[in-house]
Amino acid sequence: MVLRLSTLFLRTLREDPVDAEVASHKLLVRAGYIRRAAPGIYSWLPLGLKVLGKVEAIVREEMNSIGAQEVHFPALLPREPYEATNRWTEYGEGLFRLKDRKEADYLLAPTHEEMFTLLVKDLYSSYKDLPVCLYQIQTKYRDEARPRAGLLRGREFIMKDSYSFDIDDAGLDASYAAHRAAYLRIFDRLGLEVIPVKATAGAMGGSKSEEFLHPTEVGEDTFVRSAGGYAANVEAVTTVVPPAIDFSGAPAAEVKDTPDTPTIETLVAAANEIAPRADRPWTAADTLKNVVLAATLPTGERQILVIGVPGDRAVDLKRVEANIAGFLPVGGEVGIEPATEDDLKKHPGLVKGYIGPGESLDAAVLGTEGKTGLLFLVDPRVVSGSSWITGANLDGKHVFGLVAGRDFGWDGVIESVEVRAGDPAPDGSGALEAARGIEMGHIFQLGRKYAEALGLQVLDSNGKLTTVTMGSYGVGVTRAVAALAESNHDGRGLVWPRNVAPADVHLVATGKGTEIFEAAAELADEFEAAGLDVIYDDRPKVSPGVKFGDAELIGVPTIVVVGRGLADGVVEVKDRATGEAQNIPLEDAVAYVAALTGK
Repeated sequence: MVLRLSTLFLRTLREDPVDAEVASHKLLVRAGYIRRAAPGIYSWLPLGLKVLGKVEAIVREEMNSIGAQEVHFPALLPREPYEATNRWTEYGEGLFRLKDRKEADYLLAPTHEEMFTLLVKDLYSSYKDLPVCLYQIQTKYRDEARPRAGLLRGREFIMKDSYSFDIDDAGLDASYAAHRAAYLRIFDRLGLEVIPVKATAGAMGGSKSEEFLHPTEVGEDTFVRSAGGYAANVEAVTTVVPPAIDFSGAPAAEVKDTPDTPTIETLVAAANEIAPRADRPWTAADTLKNVVLAATLPTGERQILVIGVPGDRAVDLKRVEANIAGFLPVGGEVGIEPATEDDLKKHPGLVKGYIGPGESLDAAVLGTEGKTGLLFLVDPRVVSGSSWITGANLDGKHVFGLVAGRDFGWDGVIESVEVRAGDPAPDGSGALEAARGIEMGHIFQLGRKYAEALGLQVLDSNGKLTTVTMGSYGVGVTRAVAALAESNHDGRGLVWPRNVAPADVHLVATGKGTEIFEAAAELADEFEAAGLDVIYDDRPKVSPGVKFGDAELIGVPTIVVVGRGLADGVVEVKDRATGEAQNIPLEDAVAYVAALTGK
């Protein structure tokens, strides 16, 4: 079809919107694809819907190719199913909650696990009905605290979510593998580089989980990879744990006066002064830093905990959030932040700057109970037999030679510290390097979490009830549009890949003679008859510079100019990506452009 700019609902902008931080946000607004309605909420304009529809079509085709069947749920959902799975509470502040006129509770769905599960429960009752895979492309809502970067992190967004239902774990493995392969095909067809990385399941639950990250400097996700092929989100990286150490001959721990040493740097300096070693000086890696954190539970309760880590490592709060759930009394989304001064005042056993292992610190070492009554976790590098300098829970004092497993214990081991470039990959494939990326998709082996909560059972081949096992698989559709814009632009505007561009050709008529516009209009009709989608700039009183600027800003892959060359029977055909242009005889233009598009 032909979209004529004289009537198309479009206004391009010369200046970047003031709230735009990244290129995709700036250009999608400036080129007239989207408009801001509220923070993190955008209206889609005609050109934007063209691109969005093409992305959706690719996703649908690949989902259909693995036998998935499309359904569509409402976005406004009742409280009860989410109450049954505890996610009404566990989702925390990210959930949009509302009441109807009768004071009944509803939510705007962030995901639809419960609804898919209940639908299958309603209609299926036998193993003969399985496996089945259902999907939808639907608007989702999450109350982001800080929506940013346009479509990359919004409060309303479109996602493809699908769910597999199998009778056993072998079936789940097959469904997971089929989705993984389909996702790789989707991103290949979109022209988006993605790296599948090991990930944590988080509040979704389940066992195996992978993210598909598009590498880009504007990405909010940090991941690591090795030359040998290992790749993981930093939250999912596991530490290469050193072996335990025989501490049978280790000397007794000793409390030393270390006034004015509240930091690791000052402690190391004091240690080298008052207790120098013959073989090597003390370093931050010899100290045990006990970091006090506050966990905000989905219930709103605030719980204080302490994590012991090597002093040369900083705690990564996102890694703590991803790995803390099993140590807390409730599941769901947990917010982690450093403890405040008020938090410390409520726990007088925590002496700021001199905090030790606390709850498990051997009374014999200090001559005092020294207990904090708080959850105490340690980094995997704190192995049995390792010896540390650490706080004595007494002002101005540290303990030297405190041996893990002999002098103190812990409530659990947690992956919590920053992952550094150069750290060894856990699979032995080499040193890790860090990169940033945008999460484009995420797949989970949910297992039986939701099926058990909602009673999804079928009769197996022996006539016995068995709980169905599930997989969950998501692709960010609107985010894909943003990622494509982010990776396909230059200083003049967008440069869409051909398979998602809003049109096949952008036709520009420039000149004052009526014969130019008549020839361009006839050429537009011929393009349309050949099955090509056309944007035709037929605006009669707009300068060539403005028309060319808009064509480059909008970013259609092929630009055809009908202008001065018409007198010689030629039109200019320009490649938007390379800038290369050549004159083509007017009568050959349709065939030439059709060959470029493959139509």
